[in-house]
Amino acid sequence: MKKFITSFLTITFIIFTSCFQLVNADTKKPIKFAFITSTLNNSFFTAISDTFSEIAKQNGDQYILVDPQYDQAKQISMMEDVINQKVDIIYLIAVDSEGIRQGLLAAKQKQIPVVVIDNPISDDDLVVSTVASDNFLAGKINGEQMAKDYPNGAKIAVIDCPFNRASVLRADGFYAGLGENRSKFDVVSQQNGKCALEVTMPIAEDIIQAHPDLQAFFAVNDPSALGVVVALKASNKLKNVKVYTVDGSPDGKKAFSDGDITLTVAQAPIQLAKETYKVGKQVLAGESVAKEILVPTFPITKEMIDQYGVKVWQ
Repeated sequence: MKKFITSFLTITFIIFTSCFQLVNADTKKPIKFAFITSTLNNSFFTAISDTFSEIAKQNGDQYILVDPQYDQAKQISMMEDVINQKVDIIYLIAVDSEGIRQGLLAAKQKQIPVVVIDNPISDDDLVVSTVASDNFLAGKINGEQMAKDYPNGAKIAVIDCPFNRASVLRADGFYAGLGENRSKFDVVSQQNGKCALEVTMPIAEDIIQAHPDLQAFFAVNDPSALGVVVALKASNKLKNVKVYTVDGSPDGKKAFSDGDITLTVAQAPIQLAKETYKVGKQVLAGESVAKEILVPTFPITKEMIDQYGVKVWQ
């Protein structure tokens, strides 16, 4: 674990250093950029937005933020509005990995480059790069830990989010992480929690009621996992059912610290935003960039919480 964290911090340092050098090397030419998120009703996305805002202030950039509130049609409309404002570049988190094509075509027609963040899209030929957490790895770490916790298998439920490619990768990674023991795990239910606490909670309640001998949940993000926790507490089942998830959000870390969540594998939205901005500057400078850039994910530990606390994202 120490070796993994050391490796992560080394990569993080490289990202921070290269971003710092690039941003400061081009401060004489401010840019006009837009961040089109999927929602701001999630601290992961607000951490990205806040980081973009700080970078824009440091460099004299014009920063446009739009929030479609998880509405695909609204996101496309907002994207077209942003394009009409003649931005230099768009940073995008798609509501729907497949449904954003119309907006991407509009950007391409106006020769405005798009860099995707977090949630890979189907039409990746229409974007210059995707900067994302290693979502498959995040899910795999969860699966490996569950396989260790239940070497003889268990009855489990999965809360997924199939319209979100990042969440699909986490679920795929989770099943891969179960490895040779996968056949020992009885997945009694896999349902769409839409990555939201309020949607997941009643779904989890129904699953718990239908399967009183359930032993564990895997949820694709912290809000979903926290919805599961609320449902388990209401059913007095929290002590008997383990909860595994991805995000490492402040709320998720607190739930882990309190013992409500067994494992949360951390993303790093602040680093995602900095790396994405760096990629955008390279694109605008005419430099070549990688088609996909993965930022490492890692399990939150008690030692990390003792050292860094639970109030902020990493």
